[in-house]
Amino acid sequence: PLSHSIVRLPLLVVVRRKMSAAMTAMAAAPIRAASSRRARRSKAASKASKRNIARPAVSDPSMVSPGVDPSVFTETELTASQMQDLASQRPVANFQSRFGDDEPRKGADILVEALEREGVDCVFAYPGGASMEIHQSLTKSKTGVRNVLCRHEQGEVFAAEGYAKCTGKVGVCIATSGPGATNLVTGLADALLDSVPMVAITGQVPRRMIGTDAFQETPTVEITRQITKHNYLVMDVNDIPRIVREAFFLASSGRPGPVLIDIPKDVQQQMSVPYWGPKVSLNGYLSRLPSPPSHPQMERVLDMIKDAKRPVVYAGGGCLDAAPELKEFIESTGIPITNTLMGLGCYPASDELCLDMLGMHGAVYANYAVDSADLLLAFGVRFDDRVTGKLEAFAARASIVHIDIDPAEIGKNKEAHCPVFSNIKPALRTLNSIIRADKPELDFSEWRADIAKQRAKFPFAYTETDDYIVPQHAVELLCKMTEGKAIISTGVGQHQMWAAQHYKFDEPRNWLTSGGLGSMGFGLPAAIGAAAARPDAVFVDIDGDGSFVMNIQELATLHAENLPVKMFVLNNQHLGMVVQWEDRFYGANRGHTYLGSPDKDYAVTQDEADIFPDFVKICEGFRVPAERVVRKADLPAAIQRMLDHDGPYLLDVMFPHQEHVLPMVPGGGTFKDTITTGDGRTPETKDMKTL
Repeated sequence: PLSHSIVRLPLLVVVRRKMSAAMTAMAAAPIRAASSRRARRSKAASKASKRNIARPAVSDPSMVSPGVDPSVFTETELTASQMQDLASQRPVANFQSRFGDDEPRKGADILVEALEREGVDCVFAYPGGASMEIHQSLTKSKTGVRNVLCRHEQGEVFAAEGYAKCTGKVGVCIATSGPGATNLVTGLADALLDSVPMVAITGQVPRRMIGTDAFQETPTVEITRQITKHNYLVMDVNDIPRIVREAFFLASSGRPGPVLIDIPKDVQQQMSVPYWGPKVSLNGYLSRLPSPPSHPQMERVLDMIKDAKRPVVYAGGGCLDAAPELKEFIESTGIPITNTLMGLGCYPASDELCLDMLGMHGAVYANYAVDSADLLLAFGVRFDDRVTGKLEAFAARASIVHIDIDPAEIGKNKEAHCPVFSNIKPALRTLNSIIRADKPELDFSEWRADIAKQRAKFPFAYTETDDYIVPQHAVELLCKMTEGKAIISTGVGQHQMWAAQHYKFDEPRNWLTSGGLGSMGFGLPAAIGAAAARPDAVFVDIDGDGSFVMNIQELATLHAENLPVKMFVLNNQHLGMVVQWEDRFYGANRGHTYLGSPDKDYAVTQDEADIFPDFVKICEGFRVPAERVVRKADLPAAIQRMLDHDGPYLLDVMFPHQEHVLPMVPGGGTFKDTITTGDGRTPETKDMKTL
């Protein structure tokens, strides 16, 4: 039936108009079919009663036992039948509906109850004509599902990402049709690239109007097909329980990602008695989930480690939920580890075996280790271009072990000598058990000493000043004053790299950033999502003036929800990262990268009245406390005031736009092309020497 698949909306207007009547007629067929199924079930139950056979009422399988964590599907050997049964169970057991068992209710009420049965406690939703039914139902939520009302749909989808990144749970956002749905697009693409579990729900025009160019109609399923893990157009109200269960399972299992559910308004309004017991229809997907790795596979990995003299672990976002297993492996082998931008925190940065971040703006000693290694253990990574630079030269001396949950990533960019299609957690558990039993004599002390020399020679260094603030010092001071325990979000640009370099993370899921897509404006909404999820933590959005202004409207959300997010804005009045490339590769010619006032440049006048825009005054309009700091001596006290304030607070930190993020490997370059010196103060004569 049409409702059991993703409906591909016709693209041509003429075709859409011819199809609209047919689609409406087809959409009605599953409703009749569902009614027939219910009638058959009722008839069968009547026959059973006549035979005096005790038969329980049809209900949600989770009424008996709650669903299992999606990781079970990749950590345990299961039959196809077992996988389908377990995937069909919802997380919440013994759910008590606010409706009677046979009481008809709107499709929107069924949707909200489906979210409640998934254990959803918070959504990020902005209402509109095609989604207002859902909002009406949310106000009557049995479990009190909270809606954080962001002031823009991009804000809400980034907030849902922040919620998911800091908890590992599925983030939920809801938008109306047309512009509401299209405003989610950037966040959906961001979540797909960073493997973030998310369910996005959008309203759609009524079924009879699909394809007629109705008011606020867009083909949401078509628009989002390539930037979601899966998506649905709901044409039958009776499919809502199954589709929501499938969406949450798809979003959180295997390699996580965003799933979109598009629901026409008339489906939201249609009355129905939901059937909570349907099995998920995901046989093909379930069959492609990886099984736990075999002992022989992991024994081969250990043999390669035994033969190596210079091994290094290259760990990414896939390791965030395997931090204990990763720590045991590193401690038992003594192999140094470097993290990707997405993997920060999966291994403690304070440990001496941690080489910090690698890649374009990674540590010289981390890149040196990969360049010199004879064995690269790639765990939960995808060999992104910002890590590898020139692919042919990346880890050119090393044999490569690549363990990943997504088979499409294995061999996609870099060929692996030992590919392992597996979830990282069971793979490391198996490997650790083999190591405990085998007790190999591993000694990589000479290799670690060699790397230590590079660390001493090329630390994350910067120029110390007495008067003005340098951003690296500001981030280090913030890290010290929060004891490295804050949840940090960022926008995208120089400030993002300085935060990654100088804020040290010892725990996973405390670092929220847009990695693969590099979405400016991510920092503030992501912090809002994290604050809604983990209210007892300290939240700091380390942002840049360019990124911050892209979702500055979310200051209203902070005030309305009283979320204690601290905003640490590193303000240089420019698009700093693009300016850095202009300084390095374009003779410092400014290609529309200046963001300050066109008539008075603060960098020239040094008059605070010339700072533009004035974030302190803007915050005043949103009733959010704020202050500005321009001198290094004033910074510690200003940070303390920000951290001590009970509620949201913005600290505008001014610094010169000539500061550069170093080290830097030019795009497509190699380790030997690394730039370690120079800045934008004297672009004609700056030191451009590489290693």
